[in-house]
Formats: sequence, structure tokens, C-alpha cells
Amino acid sequence: MNKFTHSLSVAKKALKVTVGLFVFSLMASQCFAQSPSDTAGKSRRDREYLQLINSLYCYIQQNYVEEVDPELLYQGAIKGMLDSLGDPYSSYLSKNDWRSLSDTTSGSFGGVGLSISKPAESTPGKPSYVEVAQPIDDSPGDRAGIQPGDKIIKIDGVDTSTITMNEVLGMLRGTVGEPVTVTILRGKAMEFDRTLVRAIIENPTVKYGMIRDTGYIRISEFSTNTADRVQDAIDSFRRANYKSLVIDLRNNGGGLLAAAVNIADKFIDNGIIVSTKSRIPYENNEFKASARKTTVDPSIPVIVLINRASASASEILAGALKDTHRAYLVGERSFGKGSVQIPTELIDNDGFKITVAKYYSPSDVNIDKTGIPPDREVPYETFSEDEEKAYAALMESTEIADYVEEHPGMEDVDIGSYAVDLQKKYDLDLRILRKAVRNEVYRTRKALPYDLDYDLQLSAALEIFKSEDVRALLGQTKTLKEIQEESENKVTAKK
Repeated sequence: MNKFTHSLSVAKKALKVTVGLFVFSLMASQCFAQSPSDTAGKSRRDREYLQLINSLYCYIQQNYVEEVDPELLYQGAIKGMLDSLGDPYSSYLSKNDWRSLSDTTSGSFGGVGLSISKPAESTPGKPSYVEVAQPIDDSPGDRAGIQPGDKIIKIDGVDTSTITMNEVLGMLRGTVGEPVTVTILRGKAMEFDRTLVRAIIENPTVKYGMIRDTGYIRISEFSTNTADRVQDAIDSFRRANYKSLVIDLRNNGGGLLAAAVNIADKFIDNGIIVSTKSRIPYENNEFKASARKTTVDPSIPVIVLINRASASASEILAGALKDTHRAYLVGERSFGKGSVQIPTELIDNDGFKITVAKYYSPSDVNIDKTGIPPDREVPYETFSEDEEKAYAALMESTEIADYVEEHPGMEDVDIGSYAVDLQKKYDLDLRILRKAVRNEVYRTRKALPYDLDYDLQLSAALEIFKSEDVRALLGQTKTLKEIQEESENKVTAKK
């Protein structure tokens, strides 16, 4: 790069930052002008701070011992302001973060339609190539004949064992209509190229199936398409004459509030689903149920599975169904994220998100930092110290992966038999060993959305349907408000 080109590049970056600072100045001036609670003194102090930030930026650019990339200062300033809030949910979003958030919330993205994984470590004998778990039906990858178990060893000529999973996703995703060439390794030696034209790919946020006469829905996140996919599941269950329903929200970190509201509305026919409260007037809202949107017959008993990783929109749905006595909660206490964030795009395909409100359940409880307790706790057992060492040793080895590779087409009976052999070396429960083997077997094969052999919480839910009256159980459950008041009364009594 010659001196002129370098100077031009720096100038362009500086222009971006100048535009960004100008936008922020406009935003700041609007905030100062539109906030009736501001005193003249506070407004003046705000303007002084903004001028100081601008002055410091210019001072660094003119006086620092080395030339500074303007983008570095721009990102540092925004990160610093957001970090100073002390709020883990208000943060700067890099280009990758912003794209990931956009893909999640929009429910679709430009891509090739391949569900993939990538080993964490790469060795000369076993490079960490991208492995295809499953092509999405009727996607570019599916139409090109790519199969489960295929390895993507190159993307547009770049060796995939040398790049990270984020870089892989960045290369496979992109503008709809643009091509990307992947080099496929099938088996030991069959190698060929396929050029895939990117298309709109929907995020598969919902998986479902029947377990005998019970419908099972697993929601992994809440996007714009999630409520429609849940309705698809309900329609399918209705055709199968389902008698009960499990909604699995475990390990679901959230997503769009509107999606959670729309799903809750399929079960609740009146009253508040969730409310949001903020110091910003237009962020104070009540989201109410409508009888015409109810699609699940009230006679269908519902159990919701939650755990410590169920957060945000998951807790909105679980809390609404609990407070209205529409569902019985099984599992572990949820995470406890009771706030609402608004994402905003900035100038360079990056952005930020900031907390603007807190949300409250139908009984008017905010569960931030406390979570939602299940109506029936079903914890997973913890490992003993010796079991932790045994499990860590098993995970660090390639023993299971090597065995599965040498024995393609393993079925449940083969999985169980191999688990027994593993137990002679690793002192762990057979259920855990079977799960570890099954995970490897189904890593490149389409699996069922549930695992009854390993899943204690799902098995407990099915047993409740089988041997107990869920309607009677719901009559004994407490709302979040009643639980909160009971807890406060206990604290007062101790004093």
C-alpha cells in the first residue's frame, strides 16, 4: 500500500467516525432537548461532557506518539460508555455480533442451508474440517446433494481447518443470489467441488414430534418465525389426536418479546401476558391475550420444561403460563433476566444494545436476578470428584469419535453395548455414557428432537401426564406474586 492509498484509507475511516460522532451529537442534543425533567444545569453539564469527548478524540489523533486507527477510538469510546453502565445486557456489538443478532431476531439469513459443526482442535492427522450434520430441506446445500457426514475442507479455496467457526459462518453466509464454492470430502478419498448460490435460510428455532400421545415442542430461541413454527407443531399434534403437550424451553436464552407474547396467546384467552415498565413513557406497555388467537384447547394439559439457562423471552412465556395456571413447570429455577433491550445499528454494520425497560409477569412480578422456580424440581445429579475426572478424561480423549468412525451405522443396541465396554474404563453411569456415544453417532445424522434415555426432566413430565392429574396440580400452584410475598413474609418473620 503506497502512502497516498494509506492516507486515503485513514481519511475514509476518520470520515466514518466523524459522521458517527455527528450522529451521536444529534442524538445527544435531542435527548437533552426532549427530557422535561432535565434542569438547565444538567443539560449544560451533558453538553460539556460531549464536547470533552470530541476534544479528547481530536487530541489523541494529533498528539499520540503513533498514528491511531480512528475506528479503534470510535469502538473504544462506545464500549467504554456502555460498560460504565454496569449492565451486562447493554453492550457494543461488533460486525459479527450485529450480524448474529440480526440473523437470530429476523429468523432468516442469506446462506447455503447446512447444519454444521467443527472440532475445537486440529492436528496433522485429524484436521478440524467443517462437518455437515444435516442439510436443511430444499436449501442450496440439499439441492447440491451434500449429505450428512460430508466434510467441507475448503470454502472458496480457504482450508477450513485453519479458520474459526465464526469465520466459516462469515464465508458461508452472505448476500442472497451470490455464489460460494465449497470443496467436499466424502468418505476417505472422494473429493469434489460444489458451487452453491446463497438463498434465504430460515433459522430452525422449533423442533417437534409426538411421544406416544404427547406432543413435544422444543423452542431454541424466539425469532420472527417462531410463533408460526409453533403453530405448525400444534396443527400437526391436533391431526395426531394429541392428549397432552410439553413445551421445552431449556437452554433457550430468549429472543424477541413479541414472539413469546404471540406463543403465549395461543394458550391464554384473556388478561395480561406481560407488561413492560420504563422511565420512557412509550416503553410502558401491557400485552394482553385475545380469545380469537387461542389455538390450544384448554382441556389439553401443558407442562413447560425450564432450567438455569432458560432466560428472557423464555421466562416471559413460562411466567405467563405459570401465573395464569395454564401450564405446570418442571425442571430447575430459570436464569432470571427480567429486562428488555433495544438493538440499534451504527455506521459500519456494527451496533449496540441498551436496556430500556423491565418486564413483569401477569401477577406483576419482575424476575430479574431471581428467576422462576419450577412447580416440581427435577435436578440433574452432580458428579462426584472421581466422576468429574473420569468424564473429563473421556471428553479429552478421541476414543468415542474413533470408535464411531470405525463402526458406521450404529443403532441404539450398538450404542448400549459400547457404553457397557466404556464403563469398564470410565466409572460413570451407563445413561451418561450412552448419551456421550449417542451425541457422537448423531453428530452427522438427523436425530430425534428428544432423548428419553438420558433426559430425566422430560421423562418426569411424561410420568406426570401418565400417573397424575395435571389440572388438579395446577389448582395447587402459586403465582409468582404469591411466591414473592411468601418469601418476603418469611424474611420479615425472621427479623
